Amino acid sequence: MERILVVGVTGAGKSTLSRALSGRLGLRYHEMHALYFNGPGWAVNNRFAEEVSRLSAEPGWVIDSLGHPEVRDQLWERADTVIWLDYPRRVIMPRVLRRSLRRTITREVLFGGNRETWTDWLTREHPAWWAWSQHASRHAEVERRVHDPRFAPLDTIRFRHPDETAAWLASL
Repeated sequence: MERILVVGVTGAGKSTLSRALSGRLGLRYHEMHALYFNGPGWAVNNRFAEEVSRLSAEPGWVIDSLGHPEVRDQLWERADTVIWLDYPRRVIMPRVLRRSLRRTITREVLFGGNRETWTDWLTREHPAWWAWSQHASRHAEVERRVHDPRFAPLDTIRFRHPDETAAWLASL
C-alpha cells in the first residue's frame, strides 16, 4: 500500500481514515476538497487537474476521494489500493449531520476559507443532502469501478461498518 484512495459517500470518514493511514504508513495525505476548493464562495481551483496529476505521480500518497470526474480515472489508474468505506445510510447520516451541525455552529473554517452556514442546509449541495441523495449512486460507481478490468490490479479493501475499519487500522 503506497498509493491509496479512500472512497465512500460523504460522511463515511474518508478524511479521518486517510489522516490515520498517512501517519501510520508515513505517506503524504492529500485532502481532495482542499485541492478542489481554493477560495471564498467555494471557488474552484482552476489548476486542480494539473495539481492532482502532479501529486498522483508521486511514489506514495493517501487521497480521500473517489475523485472528481475530471481526475477520477487518473487517480484510479495510479492507485495501488482502494479502501472502500461502504457504510449504510444509518451509519452515514448521523455522522454527517453531527459534523455539519458542529461546523455550522462553530463557524469552522473549511476549504478555501469557506464555512457551512444555516442557509446552506437548504441547498442540494449541503453535505447532509448530498450524503442522502448520492448514497446509492456512489455505491454503484465504486462497485462498477471495483469490477472494471482497467482497475483489476488494484487491491480493494471493503469495509461495511466502522468497527471493521477500526479493527483493520489497529492491526496495521
